[in-house]
Amino acid sequence: MDENTGGLTGLFDPERVAVVGATASEGSIGRAITANLQADFAGETVPVNPNYDEVLGAACYPDVASIPGEVQMAVVVVPPSIAVEAVRQCGEAGIRNVVVITAGFGETGSEGASRERELTEIAEEYDLNLVGPNSLGVLSTPTGLNATFGPENALEGSISFMSQSGAFITAVLDWANDEGLGFKDVVSLGNKAVLDESDFVEAWGDDPETDVILAYLEGIEDGGAFIESAREATAETPVVMVKSGRTDAGAQAVSSHTGTLAGSEEAYEAGLEQAGVLRVENVQELFDFAQILSGQPLPESEQVAIVTNAGGPGVMTTDAVGDSSLSLASFTDETLEALSESMPEEANIYNPIDAIGDADIERFEEALDIALADENVGCAVVLSAPTAVIDYGDLAEVIVELQAEHGKPVAATLMGGERTESAKEVLGTGGVPNYFDPARAVRSLEALATYREIQEREYEAPQQFDVDEERAREVLESAEARGENRLGVEAMDLLDAYGIPTPEGAIAETPEDAVSVSQDIEGEVVMKIVSPDILHKSDIGGVKVGVPNEDVYDAYEDLVTRARNYQPDATILGVQVQEMVDLDSGTETILGVNRDPQFGPLLLFGLGGIFVEILEDTTTRVAPVSEREATEMVDGIRAAPLLRGARGREPADRAAVTEAIQRLSQLVTDFPAILELDVNPLVAGPDGVQAVDVRLTVDTDKL
Repeated sequence: MDENTGGLTGLFDPERVAVVGATASEGSIGRAITANLQADFAGETVPVNPNYDEVLGAACYPDVASIPGEVQMAVVVVPPSIAVEAVRQCGEAGIRNVVVITAGFGETGSEGASRERELTEIAEEYDLNLVGPNSLGVLSTPTGLNATFGPENALEGSISFMSQSGAFITAVLDWANDEGLGFKDVVSLGNKAVLDESDFVEAWGDDPETDVILAYLEGIEDGGAFIESAREATAETPVVMVKSGRTDAGAQAVSSHTGTLAGSEEAYEAGLEQAGVLRVENVQELFDFAQILSGQPLPESEQVAIVTNAGGPGVMTTDAVGDSSLSLASFTDETLEALSESMPEEANIYNPIDAIGDADIERFEEALDIALADENVGCAVVLSAPTAVIDYGDLAEVIVELQAEHGKPVAATLMGGERTESAKEVLGTGGVPNYFDPARAVRSLEALATYREIQEREYEAPQQFDVDEERAREVLESAEARGENRLGVEAMDLLDAYGIPTPEGAIAETPEDAVSVSQDIEGEVVMKIVSPDILHKSDIGGVKVGVPNEDVYDAYEDLVTRARNYQPDATILGVQVQEMVDLDSGTETILGVNRDPQFGPLLLFGLGGIFVEILEDTTTRVAPVSEREATEMVDGIRAAPLLRGARGREPADRAAVTEAIQRLSQLVTDFPAILELDVNPLVAGPDGVQAVDVRLTVDTDKL
């Protein structure tokens, strides 16, 4: 196994690369890839094409089996009708790494999808590292490998970058070369028939030459695998991602509050956060963050010092800090005294430090040196507008020297056009990024602070509770036996089997049974119609609250009559007779799950009751969750102060809420057949929680 690329041995550092479909024809992809390889690749490029004896001066072979000696990688450029067989021949020849440039697979329809399945089967048979199909290719700067048909090679650097869009890669490389931004490895993922984002995150996370992992993705194939690989990688290497295509992948009709509130986009937000990925909104932020993460140390605190010669931009920077999770540093008395002695009277010595417009290099240097020496300062923004007394090249040298001396991260905002070019080169030698907009500098420093928090996380395994899994399975199978895929209050035993507290009660199939059940419950009872066809029971008058024992018989008959009048063909399983839960004694919350096509079960917690979809005060996490993650869900809603006892309320048992989340997490992890589930309300009181109502949707084929 290559120590630099994990299980992808030979994909980024091959000694010999075969180009299957190499050609000398002008304007062809086969020629472009062959020429790109020959231009910079330290190894040998081997053309393969039965129609040529020679391509661009190199001996050409009719097929890969004819190539003498070992070949570590093949790039397949032949038409889709023969590409599958070409990949098989690569496997038979012992070529383990294959990049399929050819399009015409899963992206084109059923015939192409069939070909793509064949590729996957061949890759599995021969244990191939296969990139693509429909890929721009791969490149790696340490060996000069450029197995792409793009017009630009990359500058050498420590950023590894993957993209689902080949066109995006070509645009990025063109821009990055102008900016002097370098890369280590670049991969066009294509259709991801075999290798996907999780494989490359894992490989680059183990690569000591990769300082930052960047990704442009339109989707993630296996959310659980990605979370696992990214968590491992981010312990040492930051992962920054742009995720486009904010649609509900695999959209399906939803029947629960959770299904309405927690869709695919929420799953990505939760999953990427749990994975430790820094998600950005646009391409600018992607590379802003990449530059600072690859060049600057992590801050020891979130407190920022601002040093400037321009009052207006200084205020803009202060506003940007206020909009972030960072804060303005409060200088120590020693710092203020030193600044007072070194700055003119008109200068502002408080943060932000305004050295005023006539500040020369020496004044800037003194101010920045004093600020970075302050123990309260974790990082700094150096901001300058052009003046006749400041040479940006000289200022850049000062910034680089002081940053290295103090070891604290610095972002520069040397505003201007052409005069900043030489300064950017100097700053680049010290890994200090320069941003025209001070808000970008602040957001980038915030990314450093966020990544520090990610590194400090301790991931704990989800707790495994002692549950009655067989009893839960019987409840779910009861739906299958009735030919139904939805369950309501008849599924309360499901929660009970997993240790989520429920009120005392049972389902009565006759008025006499209802009376019998109520006699075992102290006080008045709640009665609810039980029908998989009537999910919103309150809307039809299918719930009666505070029913005394002597009225239970009549209440039963009235509920059934109402249900029949509302929906004559509805399946009526009976009436749930349940002890009264004083809703005023606690806070009504909702606990639910919606199964996402990529990430699996997505847990939701928030303020519940009848206004849940109006207030939308919820948090989400991908199951299974640890105790820490469940606690974050509870503390993350806006209404969290209610649970902590705001305005004289008695505090809820938040530990019981956290445990209920973990128990539901275990339930939906154990039973993939559960597609949607709502516990609403889950009443959180001082003495624990109680699940008052439940409804769920089941995929009976998965039971």
